[in-house]
Amino acid sequence: MTGHAEARRPTCFLTGCLTAAAMFAACLAMTAATAQERAPDYAAIVAAPDRTDADLQTDKRRDPVKLLSFTGARPSMKVLDMGAGGGYSTELMARAVAPAGVVYGQNPADISERAKTRFEARLKTPGGKNIVSLERQFDDPLPADVRDLDLITFLFFYHDTTYMPVDRAEMNRKLFAALKPGGMLVIADPTRKIRRRHLGRQEPASHRGERIASRSRSGRIQARRRR
Repeated sequence: MTGHAEARRPTCFLTGCLTAAAMFAACLAMTAATAQERAPDYAAIVAAPDRTDADLQTDKRRDPVKLLSFTGARPSMKVLDMGAGGGYSTELMARAVAPAGVVYGQNPADISERAKTRFEARLKTPGGKNIVSLERQFDDPLPADVRDLDLITFLFFYHDTTYMPVDRAEMNRKLFAALKPGGMLVIADPTRKIRRRHLGRQEPASHRGERIASRSRSGRIQARRRR
């Protein structure tokens, strides 16, 4: 009887080790998931002392805290910012997903020199260290190895693609394909009233009905989740 009991002990001990290891792995996975689910302090991000004066001026017309809250950007996320321009919104997203997250900033090759200079300068700052520049056309925005994105933002530039030689149906198809299941595509654009005042033109019929809309005071903010 004693011999049989001693023979069984190693098996019980090994089973206990495996159970403990499985529990430890599960705890690590839960901790990682919780870290990504916990929203950062968006107000603190916007109030960071190392942000530029130019960005602080842009804040006055963009409501960045509300915008960040709407996108739900969180640490460790993988994000694509379409039409990044000089990188104002790209940097805000980069700060929100830091330190382990990454933000891809897409711009076409023919972006203005002013915007290009600002964007490149941003990459050299602490706030832009997790930004990856993508110089690609709107209807082919991503290399094949960039996929399973948590979030795509297209902020105040989607309407401009209606005046460009851009295949928007193809662009939208590729954006949705790049999202992981449950990932979000968020589009913010000026309303037609705001655009008439600033640009003297109306929203073309081809632009209407392409997205799901909800109102905000800064214009039109829209989101769609990949199922």
